[in-house]
Amino acid sequence: MNYILFDGPYRNNLLPFTYTRPVADIRVGILTLREKWEKHLGYTTTSVTEDYLSEKFPMVELEQNTMINGAYVPNESLMGLIQNLKSQEAIFDGDVVVAFVASEEEKDIDFSTFKVISCPKETICIKNIWDIFKYNGEAIASDFDLLTKDRQSQPIPEQTVAFNSERIFIEPGAELPLCVLNATNGPIYIGKHSTIMEGSMIRGPFALCDHSTLKMGAKIYGPTTVGPHCKVGGEVNNSVFFGFSNKAHDGFLGNSVIGEWCNLGADTNTSNLKNNYAEVRLWNYDTENFAKTGLQFCGLMMGDHSKCGINTMFNTGTVVGVSANVFGSGFPRNFVPSFSWGGSSGLSTYRTEKAFEVAKVVMKRRGEELTSSDTDILSHVFKLSEKFRPI
Repeated sequence: MNYILFDGPYRNNLLPFTYTRPVADIRVGILTLREKWEKHLGYTTTSVTEDYLSEKFPMVELEQNTMINGAYVPNESLMGLIQNLKSQEAIFDGDVVVAFVASEEEKDIDFSTFKVISCPKETICIKNIWDIFKYNGEAIASDFDLLTKDRQSQPIPEQTVAFNSERIFIEPGAELPLCVLNATNGPIYIGKHSTIMEGSMIRGPFALCDHSTLKMGAKIYGPTTVGPHCKVGGEVNNSVFFGFSNKAHDGFLGNSVIGEWCNLGADTNTSNLKNNYAEVRLWNYDTENFAKTGLQFCGLMMGDHSKCGINTMFNTGTVVGVSANVFGSGFPRNFVPSFSWGGSSGLSTYRTEKAFEVAKVVMKRRGEELTSSDTDILSHVFKLSEKFRPI
């Protein structure tokens, strides 16, 4: 069987993160949505996504294919339904299609002819960007069980203080010589060749993915995920780093999502609670307006390749697009468009040639390369986001 993950109707709600990736490549919990599906299915997957992303994320189509909405988080009940799907059957969550079987020659599918199967009620779906941190605790717990089943953790070092140690799993090559791990409220997963420096204090649920580092004295409140190849310090609460991003210094980050190749300058602070305790509203790219989140706590959403200078202050519910460079005193506006340069005193356009120059240097430091596919995607995002930038 060939499995293909499609973006579905929530893609625009998940911008700016889906500017540069399919929905399925969003990280929530320890793994990305795609990695979860592939672990459960036992097969690799490909994607149906936007045309400009298809070179980097191609689709492989065979004679018969199971199509799965990439915004949904797999669980045992849903997996049982998907693996028993037959032609002319589809799983629906209300009006939203979750999965169906299609043959290669079928292009226009009429679901009115399909037998409808209801999606299990307990299934999590990532419909909005704030769902990434909202459901992160449940996703960490589920991924923890998936990744550690029938496996033995590396021993906890003698000088490390651990609470509820049976819910702590340390992968080979991890170094954590002198820290505090408290898994009372949720599991703690320490990835391969990761490092927790001296004096760090961690409360689960928490995931430190492969090759990432917690700096000395870091204070981490779960549910938090630090994706692969990140460096994180200071105080962090209920946040998700996708990967290859840095918040290496003091400063507070709460109820936030940080994409890939981002850097938060020293003493960057995010507000995650309005001073009148009102509901937080976030920029929505689809409606081109601020949308209600139903949340009292919501911080910073930062797209790939964005940066901010030292002492940057982000207001409650701020959305920063792709390849933005934010700096200066005062609070920048709550929506910073992609390829913007500046801060509270005003924004100008961050030209692609300058942005690419920085990206090449940043990626080279991690042994990665800014490919032609990457620059094509970012150039397309530059055009898509043009209407949001000041003239």
